[in-house]
Amino acid sequence: MTSAGKWALVCLALASTSLHAALFEDEEARRAILELRQKVETLRQNSQSSDQALQKSTEQLVQSQRAAEQELVQLKQSLLQLQSQIDTLKQELNETRGEKEQLNREITLLQRSQKDILSGLDDRLKSADERMKTIDQRFDQLEPVQVQIDGLTFEADPTEKREYDAALGIFRKGEFAAAASSFAAFLRKYPSSGYRPSALFWLGSAKYVLREYSDTVSQIKAFIAMAPSHSRVPEGMLTLANAQIELKLAKDAKKTLEDLIKQHPTSEAASAAKERLAKLK
Repeated sequence: MTSAGKWALVCLALASTSLHAALFEDEEARRAILELRQKVETLRQNSQSSDQALQKSTEQLVQSQRAAEQELVQLKQSLLQLQSQIDTLKQELNETRGEKEQLNREITLLQRSQKDILSGLDDRLKSADERMKTIDQRFDQLEPVQVQIDGLTFEADPTEKREYDAALGIFRKGEFAAAASSFAAFLRKYPSSGYRPSALFWLGSAKYVLREYSDTVSQIKAFIAMAPSHSRVPEGMLTLANAQIELKLAKDAKKTLEDLIKQHPTSEAASAAKERLAKLK
């Protein structure tokens, strides 16, 4: 082969190599462009998604802000209402305090008035007591009154009569201990009173009810010895016999019952005495 031919072959080979290289480079370029386009599209899509998310977040933020503003408005209204209620309560509290102070003043005035009234009442009561004492003294100085009691007739001072009637009233109410004390005090105060026999009878009867049988015996015996014709002697003798029975003095009781039946056969006490005597036998 000639030199020209060899050179031509070399040139042809070089041209073929260059063409192949050029074709390769164009293919790489297209691929790069496609990748770039794909990246751009991806970036565009991502940007669009980000914009949408941002817009959505912005809308949510706006809604939250509006809701917060509404809650703030409601809170302000609630605070205003609360403040109004507080002001009302303060006013009511002030009014209540004023009423309390007024009541305290009125109570103080009433207490002072009550003290004045009580003081005046005490003075009036003292004055009344003094007048009553004066009246009692005048009453005590009155002329003796004629008394008829238990078959006896005698004169007694008004005070004496009043105290005897009071002691008898206590006995009839069933307050025997108080009655015994009252009759004993009466007998000490009026040792020569015309009421003495009757007072001894009632004192002995009270002692019997109180089961003080020894005192009963002594009081009833004193009564019978002082006034043997007293209308209550039969009752007294029956009480005496009963007290003697309680004291285990059967012999004395038997004699008292026999004397009662003999001396006062028609009395109610004699009928009871017969029953008691039959039991003793």
